Amino acid sequence: MIWMLYSSLKEKRAFNADIVGLPKNPTLINYIRILSNSDYHLGESMFNSVRTTTLSIILIVLFSFIVGYILARVHFKGNRALYVMFLMGMLIPIHSLLVPIYVVFKKCGISDQWYTLLLPYVSFGLPMGIFLVEGYVKTIPVSLEEAAAIDGLDTYRIFVKIILPLSKPIIATMCLFYIVTMWNEWFTPMLYLDSKDKWPIALYVRQLVEGANNTEVGSSADASSVQATLKSATMVLTSIPIICIYPFVQKYFVQGMTIGAVKG
Repeated sequence: MIWMLYSSLKEKRAFNADIVGLPKNPTLINYIRILSNSDYHLGESMFNSVRTTTLSIILIVLFSFIVGYILARVHFKGNRALYVMFLMGMLIPIHSLLVPIYVVFKKCGISDQWYTLLLPYVSFGLPMGIFLVEGYVKTIPVSLEEAAAIDGLDTYRIFVKIILPLSKPIIATMCLFYIVTMWNEWFTPMLYLDSKDKWPIALYVRQLVEGANNTEVGSSADASSVQATLKSATMVLTSIPIICIYPFVQKYFVQGMTIGAVKG
């Protein structure tokens, strides 16, 4: 990461002359090229990733808590069977389903839309989310909910005012896990999205890595150097959101992953 950072501050000739060395004359020219050149679509791709990731996480957390809470607290016939059915989603290889889903999306006319990625992201994210929430809710004493019910709170207010505030660690764990996963995911967008204006940042970075956007160089030596410096600048910019979010949720991450993991 340090090499990537200071490489982004080099001009192409300086990088080509000394790949490992520190920049003697740091410059922001690579960042200016990326941000000012409309051919790179960085801002548009960043917005697509933020929108898709945010909406997906909201839906996953919401549905996971509703289903996980019911499975943990409400005892009904078929409870365990339903729980196992959701967990089966964790056992099925995601990539084995991508082609059938692609065929369905094409036939239904919902591929290459701004909301296309929400469907597989939420569907594939729910099994893990339900597993984490169900295990975590079981660690919360039932006596808290019973006391709240005696005080006159209904199920909805118990869920909102007691369960959710006590579940900050598992919410932070889920958010961090899914943010990193969806932010870096490129294979699914590559399969379902054809229009460049709908690409997320991961797919945009992959195209840049492959040199598809390199239109300003002449010789092959210059091509490799420009690609390296532009790639470094792009990856620094795309890493900033994750780096900014992690310090606020990292203290909950280990706690959320371990609480409720062992039952008995």
